[in-house]
Amino acid sequence: GCGKSTTLRCIAGLQRLPGRLVVDGDVWQDDQRGIFLKPHKRAIGVVFQEPSLFPHLAVGKNLLYGARRAERLGVPTAIRTDDVIDLLGLGRLLDRDPIALSGGERQRVAVGRALLSQPRLLLMDEPLSSLDQMAKDEILPYLELLHEQLSIPMLYVSHDITEVARLADRMIILSSGKILAEGPVQDLLER
Repeated sequence: GCGKSTTLRCIAGLQRLPGRLVVDGDVWQDDQRGIFLKPHKRAIGVVFQEPSLFPHLAVGKNLLYGARRAERLGVPTAIRTDDVIDLLGLGRLLDRDPIALSGGERQRVAVGRALLSQPRLLLMDEPLSSLDQMAKDEILPYLELLHEQLSIPMLYVSHDITEVARLADRMIILSSGKILAEGPVQDLLER
């Protein structure tokens, strides 16, 4: 209730609040200049609490959906499908239906689909909150690899300080829609 998900929704263009948003020098929203880039034109990957996979598509086709979106937008391929499959350990799952996957496997597929959309920014809104501890323990190492191996900025929303400590470089603490603190994770954790 402090505005974390709303902030991500605004960055994604799914919700609009007054203001200005600039990503890597590109203006995505500027109310004073009448600029608002539509969500489908923003080079973002989004992973929500629930994976929202297409139930009628096998894992491989769910992954390719993200790649086809990037192709339509003419985004250069920086992240290859085979690399995402290897990075997220999805090789043995490609022909399976989403319904047959565990919660952690579904979330890894959702992350893979988001990555294959060739995002300039990855938004993750409490992606582990609906998982049990065993599934969280399964997926966290994959998220750490993303952080280590890809140079895509990620905004990761979570109530779980251990997740944040493992995955983040910088942290922003929100309360009632206001920033209470921000800075390097280690500095804030020491406070």
